[in-house]
Amino acid sequence: RPDGRLRWLGGPALGRSFLHGPELDNGQLRVRRSGIYRLHIQVTLANCSSSLWATTRHRATLTVGICSPAAHSISLLRLNFHDGCVVTSQRLTPLDRGDTLCTNLTLPLLPSPNADETFFGVQWVHP
Repeated sequence: RPDGRLRWLGGPALGRSFLHGPELDNGQLRVRRSGIYRLHIQVTLANCSSSLWATTRHRATLTVGICSPAAHSISLLRLNFHDGCVVTSQRLTPLDRGDTLCTNLTLPLLPSPNADETFFGVQWVHP
């Protein structure tokens, strides 16, 4: 994570699959079908202790946005870890075919590798 970007994972081996057209492109999620999508986000910071928290809480931020195509680049969510070691959110958002979602976590913070504590999801809701 030299750039702060978090990678999306999926596939049958992980018990996670993408239906209705989303696909992974170098750890980022690309939409192949325009429509309204529900984004599900939960990130738990790894090794979150009171001493770490005291020094990082004011700058701990998770952002989710459309990073490609560049002409359509926009931030969708900006979540701050104000009161703890976890952020969660759901959001309905229109996405166009070809949009690529990027997720970034403020450096040097690391997400928990536990899939029950840190996960991202996308659900196609409407055309």
